Amino acid sequence: MAQYYDIDDILAEEELVPAIFKEAANGVGLFDSSDDTNKVEPGSKVELPFWLASELHLRQAVSINVPPCFNKKTRDEIGADAAHVDLRGRCTYFYELGCKIAPLVGDKTIGSVLLCAFRTRYKEVLIKAHTVAVTVAPKFLTLLTKEETKLYVAAQSSIAAFKKWRMGGPRFQKASVLGRKRKPIE
Repeated sequence: MAQYYDIDDILAEEELVPAIFKEAANGVGLFDSSDDTNKVEPGSKVELPFWLASELHLRQAVSINVPPCFNKKTRDEIGADAAHVDLRGRCTYFYELGCKIAPLVGDKTIGSVLLCAFRTRYKEVLIKAHTVAVTVAPKFLTLLTKEETKLYVAAQSSIAAFKKWRMGGPRFQKASVLGRKRKPIE
């Protein structure tokens, strides 16, 4: 875990990733619903939370496959027009999971897909945050990942602060430090 107390990091690591057990494991039958016994056989395909899959991968107990949110169809859609792909529907923490899973699955193209998507969508998010009417915004927000939603909110608060300043808000603010006098040293 990169940031222990960050709720978004915790939730990103809860995303399910496909894994294949390399070894038999006892007491973990709940991962494989096709079997009534309390063990998983080698070669069993299961979906595990990322935090567990990464730990088991480090211990060479499972191999992790590329999650469905990074499949060829998604990559093709991002390559065609990343701004209009519903990434939230595929994975709420698309960028965070992509950065964490790329080194584990050995797929070198995930990084370029993330970069391409973020570059295109970043511009779109900022444009929409500055120009979209309040009635259209909820529909647009349903397509954004958690990271993009944070960018959208930050951009909107930025433009609101700018408009407030422009309309005659306080131009200069006196620093609180300047009002205090230092006591003379005797």
